[in-house]
Amino acid sequence: MKRSIAALAAAGATVLGSTCLLLMPTASAAAQGCRVDYTITNQWQGGFQAGVKVTNLGDAITGWSLQFTFPDSGQKVAQGWNATWSQSGATATATNADWNRTLATGAVTDLGFTGTTTGANPVPAAFTLNGVTCTGSTGPGTTTTPTTPSTTPTTPSPGSTPLAANGQLHVCGVHLCNEGNRAIQLRGMSTHGLQWFDSCYNDRSLDALANDWHADLLRIAMYVQEKGYETNPAWFTDRVNALVGEAEERGMYAVVDFHTLTPGDPNYNLDRAKTFFAAVAARNAARKNVIYEIANEPNGVSWAGIKSYAEQVIPVIRAADPDAVVIVGTRGWSSLGVSDGSNETEIVNNPVNATNIMYTFHFYAASHKDNYRATVSRAATQLPLFVTEFGTVTATGGGTLDQASTTAWLDLLDQLKISYANWTYSDADESSAALRPGTCAGSDYGTGTLTASGALVRSRISTPDSF
Repeated sequence: MKRSIAALAAAGATVLGSTCLLLMPTASAAAQGCRVDYTITNQWQGGFQAGVKVTNLGDAITGWSLQFTFPDSGQKVAQGWNATWSQSGATATATNADWNRTLATGAVTDLGFTGTTTGANPVPAAFTLNGVTCTGSTGPGTTTTPTTPSTTPTTPSPGSTPLAANGQLHVCGVHLCNEGNRAIQLRGMSTHGLQWFDSCYNDRSLDALANDWHADLLRIAMYVQEKGYETNPAWFTDRVNALVGEAEERGMYAVVDFHTLTPGDPNYNLDRAKTFFAAVAARNAARKNVIYEIANEPNGVSWAGIKSYAEQVIPVIRAADPDAVVIVGTRGWSSLGVSDGSNETEIVNNPVNATNIMYTFHFYAASHKDNYRATVSRAATQLPLFVTEFGTVTATGGGTLDQASTTAWLDLLDQLKISYANWTYSDADESSAALRPGTCAGSDYGTGTLTASGALVRSRISTPDSF
């Protein structure tokens, strides 16, 4: 699907550590205590984003409600996640979700929200849990004005590229890890369909992506239908292989995306997938920068059908390239089943019978919000996830940029060390595109050619990696 991400310039963080002892309302009440860490993770004119980490230091509790009061009524919760949020006057309330209703002793739950503000310091003075005041001090909040990244392209020094720093990747636990077995996060861009936007992927544009954006990866979206691979398998295979090499030369990882969309059952393309991945894996087996995404967005198909497809395609890749990471699409347009009314448990209870694999999650910030973020938060504790495609707008690839939701998503992915690629590095005439229409007909890929979405995405991707 046509999609993209946006990002806000990262702002300074305000952390409020409040160790709280809950007063017992009766002599028979269970001993309770908590710690609340309140962090302003981003701030912009008229708005901010905060994380709220609640640690239960007392006996186990089932059912909870956290309350706090803003310094003035001009501060409002706009959108929250991992709880049901409400506000009356200056007092905000977060009530447990079903999945985090019970907090055992020592259990932690991470909440968060975006808010609007007319003041300079949106730091609450105190917190209560289940109506009992949490004691402890609250330090003054400090904010940092976001800065605009430099628009002057800089070339990484030798040995400092993502590929040089990390080498052959593998899955360890629920994370993507480098050769040193350290969990890492890759951030980059996805191409649009090569049949439509091949001119966007040339030396100048790829240099800009690697050296100005400091992208870690290029996702190569090779449509199978829609005038794609099925019309000319040889050309598309050669073009994908060439782009893998271009990414390697610039020190970026390459996600080879077998971009199935319509029909949604990947088994329709099973023979094509085996042919394509046998050729690409054989050609690139010696390279350390290749990641295989075997089905873009399965839809209208059961998890059992997707699993069967994966267990037939993965051995074809492994026969030629036994070490590479393979990413498996999930039900409901790679939503872990959420868009089909399901969730991650179907995968947790019946995983693909293969090693060194990850599972795909896609989102579009204006369409997919709290319940999708809650699913990712849960799933990431049990499944290795890779967001191979997401956007700042609606699931159609159009509509208005949703800055608040996108920021909430990217902060969550950063926190969980989940890698991502933005849709799209192209000049498509849609709000998800990073480049203005007509850009790819020229030779300038500087910041002046970026759309609003592209500028925000670049500001996020170009921040230093944590390798």
